[in-house]
Amino acid sequence: MNNMNQMMKQVKKMQEQMLKAQEELGTKMVEGTAGGGVVTVSVNGHKNVQSIVIKPEAVDPDDIEMLQDLILTAVNDALNKVDELANKDMGKFTGGMKIPGLF
Repeated sequence: MNNMNQMMKQVKKMQEQMLKAQEELGTKMVEGTAGGGVVTVSVNGHKNVQSIVIKPEAVDPDDIEMLQDLILTAVNDALNKVDELANKDMGKFTGGMKIPGLF
C-alpha cells in the first residue's frame, strides 16, 4: 500500500510539472520565414499566430499568388518549429512517445 501511495504522489507531481511546462510553452515564441526573410510569421508555443511581417519587396500587385504562397510557407515553417519545441519541452515527460491531445 505504501508503494501505491508513493507512486500516486509521483504521478501527481509529474502532472503538475507537465501543466507548468504546457503553460510555459505558451510564452515561448518561434519565427517562420519565407522568401529569404521577406515574410516572417511569429507564433507562440500554443500555435497562435502573433504577427505577420511582410517586407515591401514581397508585394507585387501583379503576382498576389506568390505573396500568398510566401505567407503560407512562413506560417507552416513557424508551426513546424512549434511542434519541434513542444516535442523537445514535453518529450521529457513522455519519453519521446507522442500522446494524442497532450501537446
